[in-house]
Amino acid sequence: MSGQPQSEWGELRQYSGAPKEFWPRLLAAASKLARADCMVLLLNRPDASPRWARLGEWSDNPAPSRARTAFLSQLEAAGERALREEAWVEQVDAKAGSFTVALRLQLARAEDQVVLAGHLLDFTEESARESLSRLKLIADTPALYQNGLSARQAARDVEKFAGVLDLLVPINEAEKFLSAALALCNGVATRFRCSRASLGWLEGGSIQLRAISRTERFDRRMAAAQALEKLMEECLDQDEEILWPAAEGSTAVARAHEEFALAQKSGFLCSIPVRLADKPVAVLTCERAEAAFSEGEIQQMRLCCDQVAQRLGDLKGREGWFGKRWATAAREQASGWVGPEHTWSKLAGILTAFVLAALFLVRVNYRVEGRFILRSDEASYLTCPFDGYIEKVGVRAGDAVSKGAFLVGLNRSELLLDQAAALADLARYQREAEKARAAKNLAEMRIDEALAQQAQARLDLVGYRLQAAEIRAPFDGVVVEGDLRERLAAPVKQGDALFKVARLDTLYVEAEINERDVREIIGSSRGEIAFVSQPKTKYPVSVQALQPAALVRKEGNVFLVRLHPDAKPQAWWRPGMTGLCKLTVEKRTLFWILTHRTVDFLRMKLWF
Repeated sequence: MSGQPQSEWGELRQYSGAPKEFWPRLLAAASKLARADCMVLLLNRPDASPRWARLGEWSDNPAPSRARTAFLSQLEAAGERALREEAWVEQVDAKAGSFTVALRLQLARAEDQVVLAGHLLDFTEESARESLSRLKLIADTPALYQNGLSARQAARDVEKFAGVLDLLVPINEAEKFLSAALALCNGVATRFRCSRASLGWLEGGSIQLRAISRTERFDRRMAAAQALEKLMEECLDQDEEILWPAAEGSTAVARAHEEFALAQKSGFLCSIPVRLADKPVAVLTCERAEAAFSEGEIQQMRLCCDQVAQRLGDLKGREGWFGKRWATAAREQASGWVGPEHTWSKLAGILTAFVLAALFLVRVNYRVEGRFILRSDEASYLTCPFDGYIEKVGVRAGDAVSKGAFLVGLNRSELLLDQAAALADLARYQREAEKARAAKNLAEMRIDEALAQQAQARLDLVGYRLQAAEIRAPFDGVVVEGDLRERLAAPVKQGDALFKVARLDTLYVEAEINERDVREIIGSSRGEIAFVSQPKTKYPVSVQALQPAALVRKEGNVFLVRLHPDAKPQAWWRPGMTGLCKLTVEKRTLFWILTHRTVDFLRMKLWF
């Protein structure tokens, strides 16, 4: 590289400036190296027209010349030939010593195609080839510059990402939303030398200020807090970063930022939306007085907001009592159907329309309800046959018994004594009658025979009572009343009810239907019952008869309806069990079912 300081090319190979500064310097250095009259950088654009674009042009003599004009008119052909041959030199005018040299430069990406073309004047062929050889030595300079630029950019990106990771540590450790939000504001304010960093979150359709750096408590009613919320609303509505003073060429509206900066003397402002699922849910606003925010800082803050959005969203979702969390989740779900604006109003309108349609159009089976009691068609009260004392009890209430089963026994001691006395009197009167017959004393014989008959009658009565002293079941059934185990040896009177036994195979349901509903069940034939002891199971029943006369109850007059179970009675059913019955009437609209009682009341009250 004779005549060319090697330090200049060393600087270019390690140049760290912007590409718009590198390429002109490269073009100027290459022109000096080749001592070219004119040097041009060409970029191949296969899909554009024209195909070859000039990245830059250098000339040591700005005055136009015929040779230079001819060179410039053949640039496209020179570029195409350089792509094929990598480097070439060709004499254009031997008399003027004019040569054209072209060289394809090496770039970091193989698909990029840049050609360096030069016009040499007053050169011999040997010196022209020597110039091309010099240019070949610096053909890799663009690739080295681009690789170094990429390496430096990667290092800066790593540094930025490492800074973001440092900010994320206290945020991820926080268990509450406010703690995480304050950690974010403090970290951003410290790292980017901000006088204040604030976070506002979208709640109820508007931004609410939730955290301010280095401030644990603040009043949202303060003028500064309200102004912050206003400028955050401005950023959220536009969903883009807003800087103040606004960058050149920015189209974002920053009126609220301008008013805040002038009122608070903040200097420089930067508001960045925090997006969750591609929707802005919060805004981070930073204030700094010393210098404007650079593009790298803005990118780093944007990366930080993207990384913390999910964590903050999760903590925010767990904030508040469960009712509030459920309402927020429901609103977010509904906003996907009806849109994010006026979600509750739209949803309420849709639900109202559905409810009204269901009330007036949907018809369901209307059922009249009432209380019921399980009864038996055949029940027997077993009474005490004579005055006596309870000696033995065989059953208690609720026991199932078979026909002839022993229930209770009365004390027979006195009856046995009466029986012995009656037998003795009978034998005595019979002997005396025989004695009078032998003496042919007819009157005495008749008297003794009458006394013997009287003793026999008394003996028969005692025998009957001895037999009746053991009370037995008259049929198969269940003891529904009577528990005499605690009355052993207690006296009982003749006619006292001891037990009530009912048959289980003749059970029926007796329902009480309120007087206001009795007109509805006329013609009804089906229904269901559910016992208080087992409400989850429903049993179908059929309507058998409606008692024509009403009964007076405390709640109002009722009519008795006899119902028959369609299925076989269950083993656990017992007379006296109660529950709720519902008798199917016909299909009615939901509106009628919900309002007919009110309408009937008003008709009776207002007489219309």
